[in-house]
Amino acid sequence: MFTNKETFKEEFKQRCVTKYGVDMSRCHITELYEVLGTMVRDYCAEDWKTSKDYVSERHEKQLVYFSMEFLIGRLLVNNMMNLGIYQVAKDGLKDLGIDIHQLEEQESDAGLGNGGLGRLAACFLDSIASLGYPGHGNCIRYEYGFFKQKIIDGKQVEVPDQWLQNTNVWEIKKPKHAVEVKFYGRAETYQDVDGCIRSRTVDAMTVKAVPYDVPVIGYKNKVVNTLRLWSAEPSEENLPSNQSFSEYLTALRELCHGLYPDDSTEHGRILRLRQQYFLVSAGLQSMIRGHKRREGRLDNICEKYVFQLNDTHPILSIPEMMRILMDENGFGWDEAWYQVTHMMAYTNHTIMAEALEKWPVSYVSNLLPRVYMIIEEINRRTILDLRSKGYSEDFINSVKIIKDGMIHMTNLGIHACFSVNGVAKLHTKICCEDTFKEFYQLYPEKFNNKTNGITHRRWFLCANPAYSSLVSSLISDSWIKNPDDLEKLLKFVDDKDVQDRFLDIKHENKLKLASYIKEHNHIDVDTNSIFDVQIKRLHAYKRQLMNIFRIIYFYKRMKADSNFKIYPHTYIFGAKAAPSYYLAKKIIELINAVANVVNNDPEVSKYMKIVFIENYGVSSAEIIIPAADVSEQISTAGKEASGTSNMKFMINGALTLGTLDGANVEIDQLVGSDNDVIFGLRTEEIEHLRREGSYSPWDIYHNDGWIKSIIDSLVDGSWSRNHDDFKVIFDEVMYRNDEYFILKDLNMYIEASLKMDEKYLDRSAWAKSCLINTAKAGYFSSDRTIEQYVEDIWHLKHIGE
Repeated sequence: MFTNKETFKEEFKQRCVTKYGVDMSRCHITELYEVLGTMVRDYCAEDWKTSKDYVSERHEKQLVYFSMEFLIGRLLVNNMMNLGIYQVAKDGLKDLGIDIHQLEEQESDAGLGNGGLGRLAACFLDSIASLGYPGHGNCIRYEYGFFKQKIIDGKQVEVPDQWLQNTNVWEIKKPKHAVEVKFYGRAETYQDVDGCIRSRTVDAMTVKAVPYDVPVIGYKNKVVNTLRLWSAEPSEENLPSNQSFSEYLTALRELCHGLYPDDSTEHGRILRLRQQYFLVSAGLQSMIRGHKRREGRLDNICEKYVFQLNDTHPILSIPEMMRILMDENGFGWDEAWYQVTHMMAYTNHTIMAEALEKWPVSYVSNLLPRVYMIIEEINRRTILDLRSKGYSEDFINSVKIIKDGMIHMTNLGIHACFSVNGVAKLHTKICCEDTFKEFYQLYPEKFNNKTNGITHRRWFLCANPAYSSLVSSLISDSWIKNPDDLEKLLKFVDDKDVQDRFLDIKHENKLKLASYIKEHNHIDVDTNSIFDVQIKRLHAYKRQLMNIFRIIYFYKRMKADSNFKIYPHTYIFGAKAAPSYYLAKKIIELINAVANVVNNDPEVSKYMKIVFIENYGVSSAEIIIPAADVSEQISTAGKEASGTSNMKFMINGALTLGTLDGANVEIDQLVGSDNDVIFGLRTEEIEHLRREGSYSPWDIYHNDGWIKSIIDSLVDGSWSRNHDDFKVIFDEVMYRNDEYFILKDLNMYIEASLKMDEKYLDRSAWAKSCLINTAKAGYFSSDRTIEQYVEDIWHLKHIGE
């Protein structure tokens, strides 16, 4: 159907009639989009089947990637590019009088993720398929995603993200592959036919988990893997007897209602736990059923499957797999433990102790009684093993799974998984030397680093076609499959013509973003200004607050001194705050309040505009990132595990303004200090200040007039008539000892910003630095990351090899 544009046109017109019973000319644009989407999905079906058959018939090892998020964004363009059919479809639609870009706009961003964790998982799936490995994602089919962000009167308002309202053309429901997941009830023992004592769960609430499969299409290699999304439906045979059907349906709907329920309530926390178990139980049962059908045995599962647990959310996979093997398949403890500990691998994404997931024993023992028994037994056996090896009780207590009435999920993961990886060199170093130092003493062979990456095909080839085409014209398009080949661009970084062409393309991208801002924010921005961008989840450690403090400084300085001017800037923010994260929502409110004052100040607005992009997500990022000049990566050193927006900006020719945190460390090492601007306290300096207890924001406040003015502006009516509107921010910084060292780093940040402005004024040198960043970005392709996972952890073979 995509052989040529004539074949495409005939198929497209016929499908309009077949599906909607009317000629194409009478179809609504949403219907035209659905026709195109289903054509693309059907086109990949043969490769999808072939890929599955190859793995099944040859009994190849497969990866299952468990993640609570897959922030896949829109798929239409990405899928057509990967299949090599985009131009045929574009030309054919043009002949039919249809602009393909209008159809692209009809697709919703899939509501399957929130931030970097989910986008990373999506990049990994793309690279796994494009490199030709058998690897599949497992997630929940969230009906409403995280939330859709509205900015009303400068404040974040959460409304449902109805991404499935017009259906999802990419998914195929697979009811025959449904499995049943059990909650509550009780565990009872019984004697099996061989006289062995076994356990089983009885009197449980049973939920039918139904999979919806989405194809994951490799780049022009005929490999198609699967993202399996699980949805909850009523059990057909095991309806509850202790609650009404309507109550049962409510419980089911909650499971897939949305990503990350509000954890400020007990109900919300328990729902999160239910979601985690629903995902892993459904995924594991489905895998085991398929494996038994193909292999006729289960004692070799660890040779045929590897499970990567993306953060702590899927760590319930460990006791659930033990339960399935022992209770449903007759394994003894040692046999089951061997299989589990040879096929489960864990990726850690945080070093912050408060972010390491733990659950009250009462929650797990009530919701998942048999699973809790298994966790308890893992903990008991671990303690006995460590005592037998002579470890002290203090040491054992530091690595226990259950302590103080809580189940520490990270501890469970590290004890059970055969691999534990960090996601940047600095992050992994901190994990080994600090956060998990006792575990590193126990299991040094388990720990390894896998610096994160991004799919350069999505974030450069598709998102920035003009610039990526320029690169291909200079060095060929071999970089699309071999991203290290981007280094060939280094030969051209001093070429004045190439520099000018780069700057022209950047300006065109800025014009597109300016148009987007005008449409959505009703703000006119200067496309000759520096586009200075910070887009990421709103969290205190990411220090969006320090960014707006810097802007307040420049504003106040210009108001106080008519001789002080900055080069024109457009400061762009994009971020969602978790609905219950009050401080983060107040920071968004402050950004918008400052924007309201600055943007309407006739003296200053010609030098600076502030824009907060509403409902930041994948699709808006694809417009923002190619237009950015400066990439703000300013988290407190030692707090950001990796970051991936830094990599996306880098490959698109923006310079990093950042701290030595996360992957910034490796970016700085690759591009060199002439091609980024690094500032701020180092990790070891921050740790020293914490240990000594010698840091006080009040010392800075009383000794730095400008900082005092910035802080006072929070409560003196500068940004709101109500002087208490931003008192919570004042209190957070001043009375909670400025946990993330904003005031300590602020002057260095301001100096670094001015240094970046100086760089920008030398247009040739600036373009050279941007080109160097692109040339060095191949290392940060998720293709490299996946190859390292395969080499060190997964040990997969290529499909068709």
